[in-house]
Amino acid sequence: MTEPLTGAPRTAGHDLPVSPEFEVFMAGDWAPMPLPADIRQAAADFTPARRARLSARFPGERLVIPAGELRVRSNDCDHRFRPHSAYAWLTGLTGEEQAGHVLVLEPDGPHRHEAVLYVRPRSPRGDDGFYRDRRYGEFWVGRRPDLDETERMTGIRCAAIGDRAELPPGRDATVDAELSAALSELRLIKDVWEVGQLQLAVDHTVAGFEDVVRALPRALAHPRGERWIEGVFGLRARAEGNGTGYETIVASGAHACVLHWIRNDGPLDARRLLLLDAGVETDSLYTADITRTLPLSGRFSPVQRQVYDLVLAAQDAGIAALRPGASFRDFHRAAMRVIAEGLAEWGVLKSPEGDFHRRYTLCSSGHMLGLDVHDCAQARAETYLDGVLAEGQVLTVEPGLYLQADDETLPDELRGIGVRVEDDLVITAEGARLMSGALPRTPDAIEAWMGELIEGR
Repeated sequence: MTEPLTGAPRTAGHDLPVSPEFEVFMAGDWAPMPLPADIRQAAADFTPARRARLSARFPGERLVIPAGELRVRSNDCDHRFRPHSAYAWLTGLTGEEQAGHVLVLEPDGPHRHEAVLYVRPRSPRGDDGFYRDRRYGEFWVGRRPDLDETERMTGIRCAAIGDRAELPPGRDATVDAELSAALSELRLIKDVWEVGQLQLAVDHTVAGFEDVVRALPRALAHPRGERWIEGVFGLRARAEGNGTGYETIVASGAHACVLHWIRNDGPLDARRLLLLDAGVETDSLYTADITRTLPLSGRFSPVQRQVYDLVLAAQDAGIAALRPGASFRDFHRAAMRVIAEGLAEWGVLKSPEGDFHRRYTLCSSGHMLGLDVHDCAQARAETYLDGVLAEGQVLTVEPGLYLQADDETLPDELRGIGVRVEDDLVITAEGARLMSGALPRTPDAIEAWMGELIEGR
């Protein structure tokens, strides 16, 4: 990475001084480069209704929704910035240049608010920050829209932000639990544009899974094949969207029994299964979340198929329980009933009654999905976990069996097998629509799909 010419406070000891004459030289003779006239975002047609719903929850109160700040990764290098999901939902702005920006909903009478977006405007060429400031300068991190351009993009009145401490006080979404909960609850039901973005994320994710299967021969030959797979999927995610919606889980063999295995540093063994849990995040920041468990040989062994079939049956039962008005927890209960009965049939459990099956399942069977992979997580229990499903909600159904390699309650042939099957669904008036149905789910279909992709590459 390059060092700044001058002016960046983090590396002031390494800066090269410049002459006053150079400063004058840099300030002049720059051609105008406006953004195109038609830059209004598609989300801008939907954000006014979202802000109005939030406004109705907090009449007469000033609401502050920050995009968030840059965070240091190492010394003078920042993590890649992603705006806070509530900020993105209310403004439609999703780019890395949003760091430090703040949306304020100012009371405008007893029952409405005016939205004001405080942004860091484009650096004027008379201000040396455009080439000296390595954190925000245009020559370092790219062009920012000016105030007028941001207003045209969003339909929101904009003002220049200085020190955030200068903003008027109000309820801050990053620290106010009630406001945070309200923002989560308002996002539980997706509008038609959001469902479209989630379908786009799913479609790109399906393509990423196909890329992975085609890459399996090379990955199997690499000493860190898990990481090879992570890279293959990451390429698709960056090429088609903003990146991955969460850290990709590439878990081979017994690693699949670790729920959030993201080290991804193991080899691949053709005799084992590969659990791949991955999702592409669109440029609008909506993410898919899909898991498939694949036989690395291309064919399930009898015991692998036995475990997979039980998990798939549990998922089928969970999906069948999805409908408007059903308890959110119903699909998990339905899936776990199948798992418990199956474990009892195998002789692993003495009885399907009780909660002993949880030793082998460990977690819930799904969650809401949207701008966050575990979306709407700050919602109150009575509106989400203990609430009921409604048309327009998008969620995952993902039962699994995690049969630890050192679990002496299991027969030897089952130890070290981890299987999860996860799909994304939108609740409809009739029940639920499988958004990720383009990926095969049954063992026979998976084997045929893998064979076609590997042989046809």
